[in-house]
Amino acid sequence: MTVFDGGRLTQATVHLDIERLRRGYYSDKYFENAVRILAALRDDGYTFAGHSPRSLPVDLGSIPLGDLVVEAQIFNRRAPRALVAGVDMALAMLRHASGHYDGEQFVETWRDLEVEAVADGVFTSYGGNPEAIQPVLKIRGHYRDFGLLETALLGVLTRASRMATNVYQVLGVANGKQVLFFPARFDLPGVQPVDGYAYWLAVQRHNLDTGQNLTPLASTDAQGAWWGGSGGGTVPHALIACFLADTAETMIAFARYLPPSVPRIALVDFNNDTVRASLDVLRVYWPHYRAAYEAGDVAEQRRWTLYGVRLDTSTNTRDASLKADDPTGVNPVLVRVVRAALDDAWGGWDVPEHLREVAQSYCRGVKIVVSGGFDLERIQRYEEQDVPVDIYGVGSTFLRNDSATGTDYTMDIVRVQLNGQWVDMAKVGRKPCDNPDLRPVDLENL
Repeated sequence: MTVFDGGRLTQATVHLDIERLRRGYYSDKYFENAVRILAALRDDGYTFAGHSPRSLPVDLGSIPLGDLVVEAQIFNRRAPRALVAGVDMALAMLRHASGHYDGEQFVETWRDLEVEAVADGVFTSYGGNPEAIQPVLKIRGHYRDFGLLETALLGVLTRASRMATNVYQVLGVANGKQVLFFPARFDLPGVQPVDGYAYWLAVQRHNLDTGQNLTPLASTDAQGAWWGGSGGGTVPHALIACFLADTAETMIAFARYLPPSVPRIALVDFNNDTVRASLDVLRVYWPHYRAAYEAGDVAEQRRWTLYGVRLDTSTNTRDASLKADDPTGVNPVLVRVVRAALDDAWGGWDVPEHLREVAQSYCRGVKIVVSGGFDLERIQRYEEQDVPVDIYGVGSTFLRNDSATGTDYTMDIVRVQLNGQWVDMAKVGRKPCDNPDLRPVDLENL
């Protein structure tokens, strides 16, 4: 469930590998060991025969450890806060893979669990004290019925929440500008649906917090699978190579063969002369746009509108339009030079007086997209310098997992039920904690 629409992702959407989750295929082996021991204790009718160092208010000799009911809490310690994602997928795991095998028959026990969870899209805060955390999930039940799932539960929460938080932070420094989601090429194809969902979630949270209305723009259909989106894109360098390095001719074909609903964004760094390529595309598009404008054909106007140009110059290359001492790669100087050239492009055309404002607006409406190595810090610098970028393409930085971006989750047993009483049983340095965003969950329809 998200805080935006109240709907939950279910197994029908997330397509869990239920059979192998149940058998521990994705589990750290020591969880399998623990479950196996507890199941054997249950079968043997074993009762506790040790000596607990804790002061406990019950007769320990009557405690059947194989049937011990526990309270587990799952939390992260990303400071100062994390945008939570992946809860619905974790709940689907509890719904479909909690239980145990009786021979070859799996016995589902999800009905015996009491689960509380936050919604995807809420924040957790952390100030450095591991005894003051905000759980995103609480589970009460026989540990042997869900302990095998700990690795997978933590994994999906960690991945999705890290991605969502990283995206949210980038959106926060982009000053309301669109951020294209480009990490697909840097990781396994199988993670694209959860990553794309986390990106969508971050965009929705950003919109909610700022009052903006940014549109999530993913690059693959898989990234949009969980939220009803689809991939979008323009042209790769490979297509320009297929047109023998003629960027303008490439974009003519793009306009002719793709529907007007696909934005015309020219990739203009192929020949390392972004100004020339940008002006060439504008020059060949303008006659078609002018004809459509004069005919009142709105659809054809859209077909021949250059929505933007994308700068993706290699970091070790200085664009031909720059001076010898200017920076290499995509840089603020290059962006400003391209912006000025686009704005003034119409001045070199043979435009009748009555169409000059139209031509001027046509050129100044072209957006600048930058990509290639953009991260939170670099975007922040561009915005502080008021660099005229309209859209940022961001890829591998969303996958960052370091001391600043780590969003690792932990599951602790914090209480056990002894003769009907709940007794604190957290390891030293941890304790049961609460979160006002936790709500009871009915697993049935997941």
